[in-house]
Amino acid sequence: MNLLKVKDRQELDKKLPSMPWYVEKFINYKLPDLSPSSLLEYVRDYDTFFSWLLAEGLAEAESIRQIPIEALEKLHMESIDNFRMFLLTRKENANTRTTISRKLSSLRSLFHYLSQIAEDENFYPLLKRNVMAKVEIKRTQKPKDTAAKLEGKLLQESEISEFLDYVQRGYEQDVATNKQALYSYQRNRVRDTCIVSLILNSGLRVSEVYNLNVDDIDLKKRLTHVYRKGKNDDTFKTPVYFRQEAIEDLTHYLELRTSQYKAPKREKALFLAVANGKKEGERMTKRAIQEMVIKYAKRFGKPYLSVHKLRHSFATDYYLQNDLYKTQEQLGHASPETTQIYAHLTDKTMAEAIDTRKEPS
Repeated sequence: MNLLKVKDRQELDKKLPSMPWYVEKFINYKLPDLSPSSLLEYVRDYDTFFSWLLAEGLAEAESIRQIPIEALEKLHMESIDNFRMFLLTRKENANTRTTISRKLSSLRSLFHYLSQIAEDENFYPLLKRNVMAKVEIKRTQKPKDTAAKLEGKLLQESEISEFLDYVQRGYEQDVATNKQALYSYQRNRVRDTCIVSLILNSGLRVSEVYNLNVDDIDLKKRLTHVYRKGKNDDTFKTPVYFRQEAIEDLTHYLELRTSQYKAPKREKALFLAVANGKKEGERMTKRAIQEMVIKYAKRFGKPYLSVHKLRHSFATDYYLQNDLYKTQEQLGHASPETTQIYAHLTDKTMAEAIDTRKEPS
């Protein structure tokens, strides 16, 4: 079972009773098709919207749960424009245009369900008027724009091995005078090297690394089995291949995993950490993995690096040696449009390649 999905399902079950009945109906309708993580984002978006409705006096109710469906029918385009402006300009937790588009898209999904799919006892739509059908939600980020933002912020081919070498050896010299940092590094050096190596040689997401268990790794076939984002089937793990370069780091870590982290037999997690005050290792948290990468990146001189940018670095390098569809499959993208980022990132390299001529022999 995907641990993140379990946590998000528990959080979803907590939040859902505070929503109006028609939102519960929508979430239950979507439950077989979408992951708990996606549905939890929906509910959070609806919480923001309904709280705003009450604050603006656009719905009369004592709580969000009591907001009648008729309040949605009375909304004008001006109301939606005002909500958009509220998201963009609020002093705390102001949203980016991408986030605003996602929140509006969440609303449009709810309104579409209520007006086009759900019916009352007389077979009439639950929502008689759908203001969100008039709202145009433009794609805020094209692959080419995303590529432009990433340019210069990824590891190039030579830098991939340099960064790995820094995690494995170079960092120790930089923290030699800091006893606490040095102790932590020496204790976790093999594990940290293994995590970075695996990401840079497979393109796994941080959530996929977090969810890995020991028995997910097959060194002979050079693959690992992961729960892929967007797939709501907890009975199937997708096989994802990793490069030969990761074998040595994985082997080294697996040899000392139990002894180094005092892992109890019941602990299946691949990557472990020993929390303060505890004697036994437990699954390394997603946040700890992210912070670990950032720690090394800052010392390496690339403070903008993150787990996701390591994934992008692998993908760019992988795309240069393969086609779009193999890259899409390796990364687990639902749409080839997302993978086109790497086509744009490698434009410069392709342009140089076309002008490179072999001298006649």
